[in-house]
Amino acid sequence: MLTYIGRHTLAFCDSCGRYIIFLYNVFINGLRPPYYWKQMMCQLMDVGFCSLPVIGLTSIFTGAVLALQSYTGFSRFSAESALPMLVVLCITRELGPVIAGLMFAGRVGATMAAEIGTMKVMEQIDALSTLSTCCYRFLYWPRILAGLLTLPLLVFICDIIGVFGGFLVSVYQLDFNAVQYIKMTVQFLQAEDIISGLIKAAFFGLSTALTGCFQGACSLGGAAGVGHATRNTVVMSSITIFFLNYLLTTIIFSK
Repeated sequence: MLTYIGRHTLAFCDSCGRYIIFLYNVFINGLRPPYYWKQMMCQLMDVGFCSLPVIGLTSIFTGAVLALQSYTGFSRFSAESALPMLVVLCITRELGPVIAGLMFAGRVGATMAAEIGTMKVMEQIDALSTLSTCCYRFLYWPRILAGLLTLPLLVFICDIIGVFGGFLVSVYQLDFNAVQYIKMTVQFLQAEDIISGLIKAAFFGLSTALTGCFQGACSLGGAAGVGHATRNTVVMSSITIFFLNYLLTTIIFSK
């Protein structure tokens, strides 16, 4: 038993050390020229624009369900008028960034791990190195930068779609007045609510892209290794998102 615990503790420490070295190399080499602008544009399109449909669908149904469930709870205390406030605050502060981050981890993080892992096991990364191409600048940095920049934009759109989903359910199913609903939503919404969600999204996107690239770069053992890297990316990214969400919420809203 002690041997088992010691072996896994050593493996965990080894992974942490390699991750720190990976972070150092990415940021040191990524900030140096030359910059692969074409690669960056391709990643921004693939990571950002192509993720919009799945995140948009998730957001609109999340807002709709939130409105239905909140109305059921508020109706027991005759507080149905607080529904617009709850929907917009929950979407912008918590559900928008977290739901979008989780979908981002499942789609983008797994894709990065699979792509880089496949290149690793097929020795394509070694081939790039022999051609004097810095893999940190060519492979990792464009993906990490795309994750950092695109997820806040996706979350902003996600907030709009999620609030719109709650509006549709409230007006057409729960018989709210449309004009009054919009007025109450605008009245209760503050810039701090939106900005806090975008800050969270930036950290979520950065952590997901870093995890995907790191797990892919550490892939070993052929197809099985790529599968393990993809699985580990989704699991670790999801856990990291929940942890960062709690940490950032504590920091931002501690007054």
